[in-house]
Amino acid sequence: VQLVESGGGLVQAGGSLRLSCAASGSSLFSRYDMAWYRQAPGKQRELVAGITSGSSTHYVDSVKGRFTISRDNAKNTVYLQMNSLKPEDTAVYSCNAKLIFRAIENIYWGQGTLVTVSS
Repeated sequence: VQLVESGGGLVQAGGSLRLSCAASGSSLFSRYDMAWYRQAPGKQRELVAGITSGSSTHYVDSVKGRFTISRDNAKNTVYLQMNSLKPEDTAVYSCNAKLIFRAIENIYWGQGTLVTVSS
């Protein structure tokens, strides 16, 4: 499975961005649990938001009410709508796909897209 993120860039505080993660190479996209992670300079990678194959969602507390994760299985794509951005949201955002298939855990990562929020 190949994951390609897009949509990152430079935005002022209070602005919005929508990240996309397009998956290819598998016909099982709808069965994957998908997630967005981020890593800021000098910090550990953290889980930002996740969406299960059944479309249940979860978020890290710091983005609740501001970010929304969604998926379009027909397009093999997961999105992260980010509103009311803050400078502390600045990070490389990476897409993650996970599927347990025949007792084997399959995990894939995209290359990441940089989000920079200026104050």
